[in-house]
Amino acid sequence: MNSLFAKILIWFCAAWVINTVGSAVIAGLSGPRPYLLARLVAFDLQEARAAYESGGREGLERFMRRFHSVFAGDAVLTDGNGRDLLTGEDRSALLARMSGEPQLPAFRRSGTVVARKSLDGRYWFFFAIPRDWLAWWILLPQHWWTMAGGILLCYLLAYYLTQPVRRLQKAVERFGHGDLSARAASRRRDELGELAQTFDRMADRIQSLLAARRRLLLDISHELRSPLARLRVAVELARSGSDRDAALARIEKEAERLNALVGGLLEVTRAENDPGAMRREPVRLDRLLEELVGDASIEAQALGTAVSLTAAQSVVVQGDAELLRRAIENVIRNAVRHAPAGTAVETALMSAEGRARLSIRDYGPGVPPDALPRIFDAFYRVESDRDRASGGAGLGLSIARRAVELHRGTIEARTASPGLLVEIDLPAVPPA
Repeated sequence: MNSLFAKILIWFCAAWVINTVGSAVIAGLSGPRPYLLARLVAFDLQEARAAYESGGREGLERFMRRFHSVFAGDAVLTDGNGRDLLTGEDRSALLARMSGEPQLPAFRRSGTVVARKSLDGRYWFFFAIPRDWLAWWILLPQHWWTMAGGILLCYLLAYYLTQPVRRLQKAVERFGHGDLSARAASRRRDELGELAQTFDRMADRIQSLLAARRRLLLDISHELRSPLARLRVAVELARSGSDRDAALARIEKEAERLNALVGGLLEVTRAENDPGAMRREPVRLDRLLEELVGDASIEAQALGTAVSLTAAQSVVVQGDAELLRRAIENVIRNAVRHAPAGTAVETALMSAEGRARLSIRDYGPGVPPDALPRIFDAFYRVESDRDRASGGAGLGLSIARRAVELHRGTIEARTASPGLLVEIDLPAVPPA
């Protein structure tokens, strides 16, 4: 019997039946019915004695017929020595056995005979209780109805406890066979419901990770195909000898792009798969931001823009300084690439309620609302033709998101009208 449902049902039903029968037996032994039975047998003893003394065997026989018709059981009247006064048989063995029984009038070790002795010791009256009558005496119809109702409740309880487990088992089996949409979909609020909801969240995460990995492979194949194709053309031009310098310059440029792409992929892989290797040390975020703004200003001036630091409160965070540098630098450089000439990228750092809040805003064309949730995905770019007129391979914001999440922070982007506003929220360390 390996079914949890069957085990729970049998144990609950057995406990319920034992409890019902036990309570009935205890009530039968200690309630008013044994007393009434004893008084009834005492009354029958007096009636049988009177019938025998007044009418002899004929009178006693008439009484026994009436007794049998009423109680559906046999009775025996004997003298003090155990001789049956109706048939003359010797009942001394029965008398000896009953005299050694405990004084419980309704239930003897024999289980079916109740005896009573007259006060003067001249007569014994024995009542042989029928088995069905004895069963009725112990278990009333109310007890049978109670047991039936209890068994039904036990069935419902066992079903209630095992049904979500069965549903979860089926969902796990489907998920294990490749059906990534399989969910337990439990609405219960108890521990079993929490277990099913935990599985659903795990399945959602696994499904999203596998989907992201498929997209990543497709994007990598696309990103590698273009520079490799251009490299092949440049190599052919270099071999032909026509404009070899231009061909070598193209080869160098495409090699640099491939190197940058591989470096970005390695950085994403490090952030995704090796969080334990991240260093944990106090980092002055305000000083780091000032340094990054100074570095980005050089690139911004070449593009006709600027990077300004509007506010920088002193904030200390715990984490990897190099990983935080890459994250913030990628966001700032992304804003610089999209900022129109003559505008400035505004950065600010605030501290409130134990959190460090960093904001970076540009005044460029912004991002469509439907693309906002995806701009932090690897290789995603808003440009539909996937060219590189506006920047790199689409890994900068993805690296920034993973770095911020590894520091137990959040990064969000929203349309600023005009431009794009990126906000980074990190847990701050209380000042020493």
